[in-house]
Amino acid sequence: MIDGRVALQQRVLPSYRKLFLDRLAQACPDGLSVFAGPPRKAEAIETTIDLQSANYESARNVHLLWGRYYLCLQLNLMAWLKRWDPAILILEANARYPFNRLAIQWMVRRGRPVLGWGLGAPKPTGFFSSYRRQWRNRYLAGFDGLIAYSTQGADQYRQTGFAAHKIHVALNAVSPPPSNPPIRTKTADPLRLLFVGRLQKRKRLDLLMRACATIDAPPQLWIVGDGPYSSKLKEIAGRIYPDTKFFGAIHGEDLKPIYSQADLFVLPGTGGLALQQAMANGLAVLAADGDGTQRDLIGKENGWLVKPDDIHDLRKTLVEALSDRGRLVTFGKASYQIVLQRANSDVMAREFVRAINKIAGAER
Repeated sequence: MIDGRVALQQRVLPSYRKLFLDRLAQACPDGLSVFAGPPRKAEAIETTIDLQSANYESARNVHLLWGRYYLCLQLNLMAWLKRWDPAILILEANARYPFNRLAIQWMVRRGRPVLGWGLGAPKPTGFFSSYRRQWRNRYLAGFDGLIAYSTQGADQYRQTGFAAHKIHVALNAVSPPPSNPPIRTKTADPLRLLFVGRLQKRKRLDLLMRACATIDAPPQLWIVGDGPYSSKLKEIAGRIYPDTKFFGAIHGEDLKPIYSQADLFVLPGTGGLALQQAMANGLAVLAADGDGTQRDLIGKENGWLVKPDDIHDLRKTLVEALSDRGRLVTFGKASYQIVLQRANSDVMAREFVRAINKIAGAER
């Protein structure tokens, strides 16, 4: 449990964060307030304000510039902070939110700890990269501790010079601990590949179709989801891989029958959170190596990592994965255990509580 009020800032509050935040709030008897605002419309992020155990406070987000130069001003951040008056503050470890620096200063003047939470600290590129790196590193240095989404993110924080003993890892989780182990004793004929997620160009489903089209014993490809790239993907599928089935958007328990009939979950582009849901449903997984979260979920016992945007590596790995049906079943069982033991919302909340208590001096 955590002593004192806790405040947590986010730029936006994606719907998949709800379960984790309510779990964290249950460890905050004095209260957890979550501060977040709306995304840009073009981002197409599904957000929520419906938190059961935590208090939600709406941020007035002002979005400036784009891409690597993007900034977000949360105009009422300090008003919220002063009103909630937290004993502990958790901020996104992202230097693109300038008002967060004011929040850190406010907490420091009162002798209260501040914890950063983020994906990591990849090396900046492009114009002014040296200045942006210095700006970010000075921002990170203001935190009493950092929580990374992944071990790769933790390594990146260490490379900025942040003290290793103040860095924690809480795997980015969206699902509760699975309660019913899936029973999967045989594979389909032909084998079925499954993708679940928003249909965007960066997900590289076009690359997956092209790779499948060159396999001697081509699998079925099931795609669940909707998005701005949907029409284009259907056109590509009609031309190069007709054995593709589009299900549209399906959520929650309605996905269970589809997971149960698939043999291998494939994520050829960016992303990672959908992997956990597939693993919780007992599927072997194949994904492009991206932001580091994939490396913590996929190992030799449950799947394969491929080089991003490399159709030759993707095809070669698909052929290997589909060559042993029994191995897919075994890998699926291992996936389930990984989610059960170390990649679920309960574990993530426990790691946050441990990190908070450590910086607050409750854990030595």
